[in-house]
Amino acid sequence: MSQEPPTDRSALDLYEPIDVLKPVAPDLWIVDGPRIGFGVGPFEFPFTTRMTVIRLRNGDLILHSPVALAPALRSAVELLGPVRFLVAPNSLHYWWLPDWKGAFPDAEVLAVRGLQERAKRQIAVDRLLVADNSPWPAEVDLLVVRGDVLTEAALFHRASRTLILTDLIENFEPGRIHSWFLRLLVRLAGAADPDGKAPLDMRLSFFRRRRALRAAVRQMLAWQPERVIIAHGRWYDKDGAAELRRAFRWVL
Repeated sequence: MSQEPPTDRSALDLYEPIDVLKPVAPDLWIVDGPRIGFGVGPFEFPFTTRMTVIRLRNGDLILHSPVALAPALRSAVELLGPVRFLVAPNSLHYWWLPDWKGAFPDAEVLAVRGLQERAKRQIAVDRLLVADNSPWPAEVDLLVVRGDVLTEAALFHRASRTLILTDLIENFEPGRIHSWFLRLLVRLAGAADPDGKAPLDMRLSFFRRRRALRAAVRQMLAWQPERVIIAHGRWYDKDGAAELRRAFRWVL
């Protein structure tokens, strides 16, 4: 598996401008980053990337699924507050985290169990994200969703009622994909906008854990999110709970 930017830069449009803080709600931003390649050899496919930045009430910043570290982006983030937490929400979303750790050595690295064994870069994890034991219980809820292939940590920012996912929902916009083969794969996987969801292989990986996943989705719905941020494709800036029900109808 490669997680370096792919050489084919025409297959997938970026969510420009990239490397720029985009306000979502008070104390919440996203940053759309560069492409990243996933796969092996000729089967490597480009994915867009997205980071979420949460500012806690004390001013500390949480960087969820960090994108590539660009000088201007670093400066913009530093103006928001001190970077205290770097979050690898699953075993695929970590590639640029060591770069941010190098820039902010005092930041605490939080990750799901198993990341260090699977990562292709060396990562020192300070704290594991486990079950619903949030490191910020007064402001951000945590829910770790465990699958046979992928374990993902979902965050819910209470003040803005925003659910932050990574790969549990993917929602690629066909009009942004310029490779017919990639468009076909996205549609076959069930990850195409406007009906994006977990890709087929991931849904199959939850076959033995459907009951636990169903309980997790019901907890997400109980939070009544107004919006849902995802890492790949169009995210949901409204009707968050309805989009959750649609995207997870295969397990509810």
